[in-house]
Amino acid sequence: METLLGMAVGIGLSAACGFRIFIPMLGLSLAAFSGHITLGAGFEWIGSGSALAAFSTASVLEIGAYYIPVLDNLLDTIATPAAVVAGIIVTAFMVGEMSPFLKWSLALIAGGGVAGVVQSGTVVLRTGSTGTTGGIANSLLSTVEMAGSIATTALAILLPLAGLLLVVWICIKMIRILRRASLLAKSPLR
Repeated sequence: METLLGMAVGIGLSAACGFRIFIPMLGLSLAAFSGHITLGAGFEWIGSGSALAAFSTASVLEIGAYYIPVLDNLLDTIATPAAVVAGIIVTAFMVGEMSPFLKWSLALIAGGGVAGVVQSGTVVLRTGSTGTTGGIANSLLSTVEMAGSIATTALAILLPLAGLLLVVWICIKMIRILRRASLLAKSPLR
């Protein structure tokens, strides 16, 4: 049961990485630092004071950068592969004792996949926002993404099963956004 809860937390944090890379890491660090979550062997450093300070600084810088016009779209280019890697890592952090092959396979497929779907959806939304509003609405989108990352992180850590349900809902929404964008791109009217 503990492994399943760990997987739920990891997948929830992976979805949050799709919105913002460092907020889930900060949430995980806070939870480990406070003793709410016990991390596996080799990952205890995430609950240290220095890791907490580093993730706090990185989160503030990431959040601020998304409010700078033009830089927000550039960050999406960098954030897409980084979000997938972060999703893989946080899932691996949270998966309990199992064979390394199974652990990293699960982290790669579930964690990386969920983070990739969420991040891809936000890229499509930001591209649409930039194209239709000239970037004026991007700061609103950045605020919604930040709130999504914070809410998903908190729910994944505090109520993992509810967090997993939220992840399923978010992924369904993002897949619809991606499907719509794909259909628009293939449209002969374009």
